[in-house]
Amino acid sequence: RPHRLPWALLHAQSTRLATRKMDAIKLAIVMKVIGRTGSRGQVTQVRVKFLDDQNRQIMRNVKGPVREGDILTLMESEREARRLR
Repeated sequence: RPHRLPWALLHAQSTRLATRKMDAIKLAIVMKVIGRTGSRGQVTQVRVKFLDDQNRQIMRNVKGPVREGDILTLMESEREARRLR
């Protein structure tokens, strides 16, 4: 018979995980739309500037409609997109 954790302990663990994920979320504003990419042009490449660190800018790929001035919620902020060819 598998060991079962009490509900309160499971809830506390899931709350800690959610808090850790919220710490990783970064907000970034779209500074410039660079172009379309993807095999069918379904992805837009943009240059974003982080709201918490105004000196830091990276390029990201965005799926869906996007324009300059939009604020993106980035779940992962270390990875940068490769340049368009």
